Amino acid sequence: MARMWKKLLLVFTLAASLSGCGYNAMQSQDEAANAAWSEVLNQYQRRADLIPNLVKTVQGYATHEKDVLTQVTEARARVGSIQMDAASATDENKLKQFTAAQNQLGSALSRLLVVSENYPQLKADQSFRDLQAQLEGTENRIALARKRYIDAVQVYNVTVRSFPNNLTAMMFSLKTRPNFTVENEKAISAPPQVNFDQQGK
Repeated sequence: MARMWKKLLLVFTLAASLSGCGYNAMQSQDEAANAAWSEVLNQYQRRADLIPNLVKTVQGYATHEKDVLTQVTEARARVGSIQMDAASATDENKLKQFTAAQNQLGSALSRLLVVSENYPQLKADQSFRDLQAQLEGTENRIALARKRYIDAVQVYNVTVRSFPNNLTAMMFSLKTRPNFTVENEKAISAPPQVNFDQQGK
């Protein structure tokens, strides 16, 4: 009986020490990041689901824009081939691959919408306008979901890296999570080149 009480006391002591060293906070914040990632995926899926209808509508009017339509379709297929879940989001290489594919799809969609400007009948089509509005709303939701994920990862990473929580993190092999990065970070960080010389003088 005394041995059982000693074991229970040891379990309670261990639980108390873990809660005081950030372990529970790290678990809670990791789950919050996972939930935020699920919302990112949800919004990207919403965008992917809109694309077939958008492509079909544009095809009806812009028959000469096969290249742009093919680019959109292929970019959507690349996105669909990358399987991502909350566990995959902790793999920096997979996250970069996923982000690159999503960026390519976003660029292809932008080109498609620019091309649509050349077709007044397409722009006047109610279903196209509805799809365009839904796509714009989805892009806003994606941006918001990504921001929430970035914030959740930041909170988790700060906890994992802060002393004395970092000791607990090392003991349980808990590592910082990778986050979204800007694809052309070097280009953005470089100062713009301004030239006021007038050509043709």
